[in-house]
Amino acid sequence: MMNNYYQTQESVQEYIRLAKDVNGRSLIEKLSNVLPLNSKILEIGSGPGLDWRILNESYQITGSDNSDQFLKHLKAENPTGEFLDLDAKTLKTNQKFDGIYSNKVLHHLKDDALSESINRQHAILNSKGIICHSFWKGEGSEIFKGLFVNYHTKVALEQLFRPHFEILLLETYKEFEEGDSFLLIGKKK
Repeated sequence: MMNNYYQTQESVQEYIRLAKDVNGRSLIEKLSNVLPLNSKILEIGSGPGLDWRILNESYQITGSDNSDQFLKHLKAENPTGEFLDLDAKTLKTNQKFDGIYSNKVLHHLKDDALSESINRQHAILNSKGIICHSFWKGEGSEIFKGLFVNYHTKVALEQLFRPHFEILLLETYKEFEEGDSFLLIGKKK
């Protein structure tokens, strides 16, 4: 059950219902301040596709997910979209991107796996490429609905990303409660 939450049609439909009013438009607006429109972007963990559709308004977006059920949903809802079956840790693709975006996806990785993902992101980004990721703020980790959730502090995020990225923005914002989340935007060194 640990990693199977997003693998069943029932759980995916439940997630789509729960997330229907939650999207990253405010995060994407901040991204658009540093990443030119029409840039080629990879979204890690497109899930129900809400942020993918917003990104698709302004960018050449490639969506991805590691759930067959979400990929089926994404392709059915967006038949002209490009979606890859990618693991957030390994990001096995030969494509290169100007930007990489994720909204509350990378917190499912333990620190060593997140470090591996950051290395791969650096490798598949073009020169001066931009990353934009959101995380839950806090300390420690827990299992939530069978999924691993890793909370992060500002210092921990800086330590993980700074070796490969110039941090352009690292601020808290409100997802459900004031200051419960971090937005990190960085530029490839």
